[in-house]
Amino acid sequence: MKRTIKKVAVLGSGIMGSRIACHFANIGVEVLLLDIVPKDLSDKDKDNPNARNKLVNGSLQTAIKSNPSPLFSQSKAKLISTGNIDDDLPKIKDANWLIEVVVENLEIKKSLFEKVEQYRTPGTLITSNTSGIPLHLMLGGRTEDFQKNFCGTHFFNPPRYLRLLEIIPTDKTDRDVASFLMHYGDLYLGKETVLCKDTPAFIANRIGVYSMMSVMHVINDFEFSVGEIDKLTGPVIGRAKSATFRTSDLVGLDTTVNVSNNLYEALESDESKEAFKLPEVVKELHRRQWLGDKTRQGFYKKTIINGAKEILELNLKTFGYEPKKKSKLHILEETKNIENLKKRLQIAINLDGAEGDFYRKTFFGLFKYVSFRIPEIADELFRIDQAVAGGFAWEMGPFETWDAMGFKDILSKMNQAGMKPAAWVKEMADAGKESFYTYKNGKKMYYDVSSKSYKVIPGTEGFVLLDMFKENNVVWEKPGATIYDAGDGILNVEFHTKMNSIDADVLESINTAITIAEKDYRGIVIGNEAQQFSAGANLSMLFMYAVDQEFDEIDLMVRTFQNTVTKTRFSSVPIIAATSGLTLGGGCELSLHCDAIQAHAETYIGLVEVGVGLIPAGGGTKELTLRAADDFVPGDPELNTLQEYFMTIATAKVAASAEEAKEMNLIKASDEVTLNRSRLLKDAKNKSITLSEAGYTPPTPRSDIKVQGKSALAMFYAGVNGMKYGDYISDYDQKIAQKLAFIMAGGDLSAPTMVSEQYLLDLEREAFLSLCGEPKTLERIQSILFKGKPLRN
Repeated sequence: MKRTIKKVAVLGSGIMGSRIACHFANIGVEVLLLDIVPKDLSDKDKDNPNARNKLVNGSLQTAIKSNPSPLFSQSKAKLISTGNIDDDLPKIKDANWLIEVVVENLEIKKSLFEKVEQYRTPGTLITSNTSGIPLHLMLGGRTEDFQKNFCGTHFFNPPRYLRLLEIIPTDKTDRDVASFLMHYGDLYLGKETVLCKDTPAFIANRIGVYSMMSVMHVINDFEFSVGEIDKLTGPVIGRAKSATFRTSDLVGLDTTVNVSNNLYEALESDESKEAFKLPEVVKELHRRQWLGDKTRQGFYKKTIINGAKEILELNLKTFGYEPKKKSKLHILEETKNIENLKKRLQIAINLDGAEGDFYRKTFFGLFKYVSFRIPEIADELFRIDQAVAGGFAWEMGPFETWDAMGFKDILSKMNQAGMKPAAWVKEMADAGKESFYTYKNGKKMYYDVSSKSYKVIPGTEGFVLLDMFKENNVVWEKPGATIYDAGDGILNVEFHTKMNSIDADVLESINTAITIAEKDYRGIVIGNEAQQFSAGANLSMLFMYAVDQEFDEIDLMVRTFQNTVTKTRFSSVPIIAATSGLTLGGGCELSLHCDAIQAHAETYIGLVEVGVGLIPAGGGTKELTLRAADDFVPGDPELNTLQEYFMTIATAKVAASAEEAKEMNLIKASDEVTLNRSRLLKDAKNKSITLSEAGYTPPTPRSDIKVQGKSALAMFYAGVNGMKYGDYISDYDQKIAQKLAFIMAGGDLSAPTMVSEQYLLDLEREAFLSLCGEPKTLERIQSILFKGKPLRN
């Protein structure tokens, strides 16, 4: 049966339901969002449609206004219509997919499904977003058509940002239904779709909650504070910044307690069942109803001390709140300049002292636990990794982490520590296997427990995975960047600097890739598999030169950057920027000069130099001036168009999605967006191939850029002065804005004039150099580098 999803009905508008509705709207699907009629309506409101829809409309508006937004663009909200279950349930007959997202109560769900069957069109998908109720229990009394089209689809909160979508078929679900949901979730919703068994808490919550509870159990063996534990279990080991205790506060301790209690009761044969038994500290917090953010105190408490906001942390022994403990953790000191997660994990597991003991105890326990979950919760180990990484924002799943630390070395140490994993792990090692994952013939393969052999991870056959190029396909490399032969005549340039910032190595890699490609290849992709595309230029180097007043060095830096983006623009082979995450400053400027951007939906792009007292001088100001000129339409007020681009730079505006970036014209309307991050490099490579095969011809340098001269300067200066007089900006903000205005106006020209790209690049460079000599710019850069905070001086 061929399925097309044109309309989705979401039944339940709570935090999850409203945000699931928003994410379907993100991809252009029409959504009907329904909820119950409020139970406390007065007699006069019982027939009032607005009053009857008060609950659903309030939930949707709360979602739309929340930050971070569940919508790629506010314009997407128009795709969502609302109603109530009593009056509007018949409308579900037009939907291709019905998603139940009501309260986690089996009887309520079954009652709703009975009503749904009266109006549901046969063959329509019907799924539940339950996070723990066994799916088969929901099917009592349902028709055969309902049962075979029914499945679990467990989104994680927030649905836009967390990549996991667990697909849980029952034994009555048609195989085609599960296959369709796996494919649709991956390609259209951009999710890491993981096929799960109908076991307690499925995969991600089963492992994720175990990991969190195991940490809470072992804290009594150590003297670490709440804040120190969160530092030990956060980004340094590839986990979310909220780590352990902050995550508990965010989701609510009551939720953690309920899930843990339910698992403890349900897991009769789990060898590590006791891990889900509530630790004493959790019991005490729950007794006091200190549940986290919802009660304004949990493991952390926000307060005001001497007029300043401060976050206190719980003393786990006295249950009093104290200022965050200032202590130097060895792991943070030893890894502060190491971007490579694999290297950080190897340092962590081999540390001496309490930190090393903590890591060994928690990691060995996790590795043991996941080994025993096969085949209970998943037949294949890669599904566990995908689910935990996607649902809990881990950079690596448990088995990937074990590989990164060294499979055989960790196995030996686990055995010595009396934490033996499942028998199949020993069998695997005895057979000479040295890792859970390997690469062969350009494909990522996993160890399949049942066949005792390596198999290709389903669905990844055509992915571009940079790890598979690191042994035999390196064309050029330096510490800051690597060029790979990605196959099919395409080079891939990957950055390795901190936050993928642009330094000398990065610029050299781009220039080298262009030189090599123009001779022997047909296209280039600039992209990576890291969280950020590039956070901008290397501020540390610039700051050093500026403090020493080495203006010749700064001039050389800027010229080199400008020459690199110019070479990128006019290369004889197509160059594609595969953007994702932070794409700021110089990273944005580089992208603007590529032939196309293949953007992940979560691309946060912008020219942010004003925040450090500078203006974009790597072609960014020139490029937005050029795009403004190209946007001029006869009869339209040209200065208004130019002013929009000016404000984009002057306010350091960052697009909160690729969709929003298109509205700002930082990503062109013709550029394509990839929903699934795992597919980004493949899509970018295909784009480069397509351009090449279409007979790529590079653009020619522009000398027809219309600038407005004095008329634009007058407008900009008046606006900037007005903002200064209104106390919206500082004196120095005013100075920066005036320099920016001078460039975008094309200088002090008496009339609108056509100028060249190089003319504008020269103006950029002159303004940038002059600002580098200003003490207030140095103060702003220093604040970002050493305090991590912007300064408005």
